[in-house]
Amino acid sequence: MSALNPQALVAVAQKTLGVGKRRGPPRAVCLHLAGEVRAVARGLKPAILYDCNAADADQIQRYLGELQRLGLLFQALHILELGGNILIVNPVQVCQHIQQVLCSPVTFMDISSFRSHPALCPLDELGDLKDHLAEIMTHLQSLEGKPLLPISRSELSSAGWNLCTVFGILLGYPVPYFFHPAQGDSNCLALVPLRVFTARTSCCWLTGLPQIQLYSFSVPESLYPSLKDILDMWGEDLRARHEAQGDFVDLTISTEVVTLPSVVL
Repeated sequence: MSALNPQALVAVAQKTLGVGKRRGPPRAVCLHLAGEVRAVARGLKPAILYDCNAADADQIQRYLGELQRLGLLFQALHILELGGNILIVNPVQVCQHIQQVLCSPVTFMDISSFRSHPALCPLDELGDLKDHLAEIMTHLQSLEGKPLLPISRSELSSAGWNLCTVFGILLGYPVPYFFHPAQGDSNCLALVPLRVFTARTSCCWLTGLPQIQLYSFSVPESLYPSLKDILDMWGEDLRARHEAQGDFVDLTISTEVVTLPSVVL
């Protein structure tokens, strides 16, 4: 696509995403958000969780509409509200990813606080998670065939859902975390060495923009040997999808091991 005017992207975000008397997010955040949205449209990630500020779904809907008007988006995205959170999703990519999770032996990492250390567990041991994922997929599939404009928006009741795990899946993480809801949101990751994976890419349609962070997730270092094949396949798939498009270049996937006194998910 032809180069876009960075100032136009900043102006649109600050106009539509302001909260109260405050303007929208700072310039750097506005440009990164535009890059992330474009990456979702390109299928490089299934969704993003909007956390730039306290803008509501109406504002984000208007924001995406303005991006379409500027020519940044070439296909329909969808705004999905879950548990008071707002995700910008590529319905086709999300459904494909959920289908893979439901039909393949995807491994999860149980980090419930009652455990002395993280452990691997299969989907079949995670209670109603299958039903919740199937509900999301059915809901998004019902959007097929709707016109590109305006940007669609919906809300799903998620009472009792493990949103940490659901968001990990919707955001495309290859090995999501899981904890038992009865344990609250505490976990057993404190002072546990974690291998953090970060994937970044550069926009070739927006000059002067720092690299866009596509993914950032972690796995306990103790589980990494068992998960290496899954993580390698995820990296190969991301590289293949990256090479199949022309809006982003110079994909990098890096890792580092960190140990933190506490981990909030």
